[in-house]
Amino acid sequence: MLPCRDVQLSDVDASNTDTLASATASEIETKEAVVDRPGAMSEVVVVDACQRDGAGGSPTAVLDDAPFTDEERRRIPAEWGASHAVFLRATGTERRRPAHTLRFFTAQGELPACGHGTVAALAVLAEREGGDHDYRAVLRTAHRSFDGRASRNGAVLTASFDPGPVSLRSAGGPELRAVASGLGLTQDAVAGDACVASNGRPRLLLPLRSRAALAELTPDPALLRAACDRYGLLGCYAYSPPDRHGRAAARMFAPSIGVPEDIANANSTACLAAYAAGFGTHRLAVDMGDHLGSPSTITATVHRDRTGHRIRVGGQAAIVRRVTR
Repeated sequence: MLPCRDVQLSDVDASNTDTLASATASEIETKEAVVDRPGAMSEVVVVDACQRDGAGGSPTAVLDDAPFTDEERRRIPAEWGASHAVFLRATGTERRRPAHTLRFFTAQGELPACGHGTVAALAVLAEREGGDHDYRAVLRTAHRSFDGRASRNGAVLTASFDPGPVSLRSAGGPELRAVASGLGLTQDAVAGDACVASNGRPRLLLPLRSRAALAELTPDPALLRAACDRYGLLGCYAYSPPDRHGRAAARMFAPSIGVPEDIANANSTACLAAYAAGFGTHRLAVDMGDHLGSPSTITATVHRDRTGHRIRVGGQAAIVRRVTR
């Protein structure tokens, strides 16, 4: 594996639609719940985002934003058995496409971005749109706007999005040792140079020698959180080196945002795609969630043209519940 180089990948739209988000109507079940507050009717859609072969995935709550307090938004994920919640707000039309603002919350608070949450949001928006035509939208967070896409193939809904610019730098010795200690790693388990990557918040990309070494990780959440907080890291994305087909496995630990381990992390996979493109791998399929009993796969592609690198990332998804609250 090549040493990590300090680079910046441009924030550009892409034409690739290989990444998938599937949602089938037969998987939807509806039930009624008691309304929490007078006049506060809202529908919660639970999406299993970034599934593998139609199973597993990361449960994500998606709902239209309302006059919730941030404290109420933080409670939503746990209420619906999810690690994250996505709040949608339609903002009209932008670049001749429907535009929506996305806000992401965990129990710890608001996040600037969430990759599998974006996959879940696209699945819901495309399902609402209906029809057999391709769906495209402009999605906006607090810091940027970007392209999201969905298309149908029979009952399957496919989607992908632009994860934004990725910056990479070499990991310093002290931060690497601190995080490795929090993961319970020995030096011989590390397979190459570690990077700090960011497409919004920095996280450590840590290559391990094999899937077996990845499965054997026994992190100390308190120690790992202290290390990440000390060095300003969102968390650590430990991964096995991609094979010649771009297949890899990863585990993402982010205790500082209330997620001891993520079932699926699309933005970190986009960061890995940016790094892997530097040594000739332009297509990734990264397996996650096995250790948590919820197999997930995130796909990412990188293309280069005269304007720079273009990244797209996504995964399969299924709408599994609708609840009126």
